[in-house]
Formats: sequence, structure tokens, C-alpha cells
Amino acid sequence: MLRPLLRPGYWCECWTRSSATGPRSVLLASIQTDSPSEATGWIRITVRTIASALDRDTAHEAWDWITYGYKEAEDALRSREAATFALTQQDTHIEWVIRPVIFLPLAHREARRLPACAEQFACPTTHKIARHQANTGTTD
Repeated sequence: MLRPLLRPGYWCECWTRSSATGPRSVLLASIQTDSPSEATGWIRITVRTIASALDRDTAHEAWDWITYGYKEAEDALRSREAATFALTQQDTHIEWVIRPVIFLPLAHREARRLPACAEQFACPTTHKIARHQANTGTTD
């Protein structure tokens, strides 16, 4: 049986804006997940990691979302709606965004044979390693 090419999932991003980044938000991280609980889990882990560095009010807001607020986000995601969570402390604003998406799988990285076009692009790291090995005479 053939697997369908399209599959539903969730695209998660973490953006920040502060005096260090200027007026524009900067993407800190992004991941893809298969379920609303994986998506909110990523945010919950991240927020737990920074919670001890937050001021009292912001930490309280963070722990409220970690404990209860994520459930509302998961409900929105199950309804195919985007969900966000944001924290602001002093001049730093961090926002997590989760969007329901449809993924189109591309060439599998572990496939036995990659498409012919894959051979046209060389990995710069591989060339640096090969050049270093040639210069030093090592082969491992």
C-alpha cells in the first residue's frame, strides 16, 4: 500500500525581539511535529528552561501556561487553528507560534539511492575534511 504523499503536522517557531535585535523579530528556533502535544511540549520544555531566569510576574505567567494554558493551545491546534504563547521581560519579547500545516515529504535522507540531482551539490564540510586529510596524510 502506498503512503499518502501529504501528511498533516505542525510547524513550531520561536521568535525574539529586544534592544539587541532591533525593531525586527529574529527566529531563534523551529521544528516540525506530528501532534499538538509534541508541539506544545517543545514550548513547555523551553519555557521551563528559562523560567528560573524570569522576574516574578513573568515566571508566574510562564508557569501558568506550562501547567494549564498549553491545553487551550492544543485544542486550537486540533481545530486546525494556529496557537501562540508570548512572554515579555524588560525589553525582551519571546513568542512561540505553532501552525497546523500539510507536509510534503521530499527525498528521504536514509534512502538507498538519492535522486540524481543530489550528486550535483557538494558538501563544503566534506571538501574541507578531504583537503585537510590530503595535507596531513591522514585517512581516518
